[in-house]
Amino acid sequence: MNQQLFVLKFTLKWLLVAMIVGLAIGSASAFFLVTLDWTTHYRENHPWLIWLLPLGGLAVGAIYHYFGQDVAKGNNQLIEEIQHPDKIVPFKMMPLIYITTIITHFVGGSAGREGTAVQMGGAIADTLTKPLKLNDDDRKILLMMGVSAGFASVFGTPLAGTIFALEVAFIGKIRYDALLPSLFAALLADYTCQELWHVGHTHYPILSEPHLAILSILWSMLAGILFGLVGMLFAKSTHFWSNVFKANISYPPLRPVISGVLLALCFWLVGTSKYNGLGVPIIVASFTEKLPFYDFLAKIFFTSLTLGSGFKGGEVTPLFYIGATMGNALTSFIPLPLALLAGMGFVGVFAGASNTPIACTLMGIELFGAQSAIYLAIACIMAYVFSGHSGIYTAQKIGVNKYKVPNEEFL
Repeated sequence: MNQQLFVLKFTLKWLLVAMIVGLAIGSASAFFLVTLDWTTHYRENHPWLIWLLPLGGLAVGAIYHYFGQDVAKGNNQLIEEIQHPDKIVPFKMMPLIYITTIITHFVGGSAGREGTAVQMGGAIADTLTKPLKLNDDDRKILLMMGVSAGFASVFGTPLAGTIFALEVAFIGKIRYDALLPSLFAALLADYTCQELWHVGHTHYPILSEPHLAILSILWSMLAGILFGLVGMLFAKSTHFWSNVFKANISYPPLRPVISGVLLALCFWLVGTSKYNGLGVPIIVASFTEKLPFYDFLAKIFFTSLTLGSGFKGGEVTPLFYIGATMGNALTSFIPLPLALLAGMGFVGVFAGASNTPIACTLMGIELFGAQSAIYLAIACIMAYVFSGHSGIYTAQKIGVNKYKVPNEEFL
């Protein structure tokens, strides 16, 4: 009985905290999504704004160089604090990432929104550490609640948000002690965004599962391997551009200025806006119509250059774009339904790049329905295994190796 009383106290404690966290972060996400939607539509109606990319890059670079060096690590900073609590995340992380993400999208940079929502969530949640007098273990849980709430409310996927927060800090390990608090925070943040503020999310088709057969499973495994390799390619491309700019340009605000010039010229040369911003219309189209096979490669280039040079935003929605369009392209030789392959790629590439296969499988189920769960899981797990021991989050640590290669150590 004493154990159950303790669990009841634990549940009530974190439920009360989650009510505060969920309401605050869900509201912040709603405001962010509304302004991002306006920004996207305005840019699409004024394509000349891409020529402001160098100026936007200067603004983003200068803001972080002069005002935000202590929060410049972004998602990696939150991951590090979850791993080893040290310093309270400055609240200014929230307005800085919000403002700079809007600037990035306004001028046409290829970026996402997950990183922004997660950082906003982490910064908001961590402000409660001192008032609630939380110890290090409880602070880890609070930070994971912020991550789960931000992720869930920006995508409308509370189950995926819950597990993403538990999976992301350590490759191969899940923090089950934060499972209940993270679920509370994710559910309440998603409810606040959708029901209280009436800010909805993109709707995708419910996928139908083909007849379960050995050949279908084998083709799905092959697709998953390819999704994992592309997830790894995206992560390495982003790190490559980051290293190139840091090695050759010592003044940080100048890095996104130079990339802004290059991006503007490239966008002008390709003659289309479909690689700017989030690219949600292309993601939706990938489920129903055949697209150019090179779309996913172009998005890798534009997004890795945008984020690697210092522009702000998230990686996840571009990864959805890359995965969905790659799945679309794979129908040329993989005999699975177009919509199913697009959905598998949507979550599979993200699983490979972020090392969060369970969260990505749940996201696929929440977005596309449970009928295709087996194929979504195959894609995510195979992508996770074949993407290597690195990813888009450099602060991730290996809890358990995905595999052990003889005479090789993973760093």
